[in-house]
Amino acid sequence: MKYRNLEAVARMKADFDRQGAMASMGIVVGDVAPGRVVLEMPFHPGFTQHHGFMHAAVITAGMDSACGFAAFTLMDADAEVLTVEFKCNFMAPAKGPHFRFEGEVVKSGRTLSFTQGRAVAVDGDTETTVATITATMMAVRGLKG
Repeated sequence: MKYRNLEAVARMKADFDRQGAMASMGIVVGDVAPGRVVLEMPFHPGFTQHHGFMHAAVITAGMDSACGFAAFTLMDADAEVLTVEFKCNFMAPAKGPHFRFEGEVVKSGRTLSFTQGRAVAVDGDTETTVATITATMMAVRGLKG
């Protein structure tokens, strides 16, 4: 894959930091490169479902954001990113002291980008993939005022 300009990485971090949802959930940028974003989150009991596992909505939000911002790093400077659609599969209960959300671009286009990702529960040296995602992202122009 041919990467575009690395200034997009700095733009991605600035846009990510403007999100109230990610800040509220304690999700932060762990790593970023053109076409790939890793987000991290500590366990928080306020975001669990009735069995004490991290809620699927939180896991989905983390994966969606990782994929969206992975696509954003390959977009031109006048574009913003919005999710068009996604599909998630949950494979294991989301339990553990730490979570990682990975997103990567499969194919980047001028308007649509196709991404994939996963959510990983991290407990010391043990890592468990708890969910996967495939998502389509759209480059939208003219949102900045």
